[in-house]
Amino acid sequence: MIILNNLYVITSIFLIVGGYVGFTRYRKHLLNTLLSLEFIMLGIFFCIRGYVSFIGGEAFFVLFFLALAACEGALGLSLLVSIVCFHGNDYFNRLRGLEC
Repeated sequence: MIILNNLYVITSIFLIVGGYVGFTRYRKHLLNTLLSLEFIMLGIFFCIRGYVSFIGGEAFFVLFFLALAACEGALGLSLLVSIVCFHGNDYFNRLRGLEC
């Protein structure tokens, strides 16, 4: 059980750090930024999942967090589609204040 919990911690740290590096270094496209944010959310999900399984709690909070992360991803993708439809691409340097 402790080995499995350590695996969750190592995986979650890798996902969070990898997502943060991707978020700070590859900011040319909006899609890269959104994928990095989802990577960070998955890392936090693994961290919470490992903690809840370690203390023997219910998985309701973990599933609620996963549902909120999925809603955040859907909202980000819908914003990406609307920006591409209005501006033609998803480059950050081409977006000037996101006029309506």
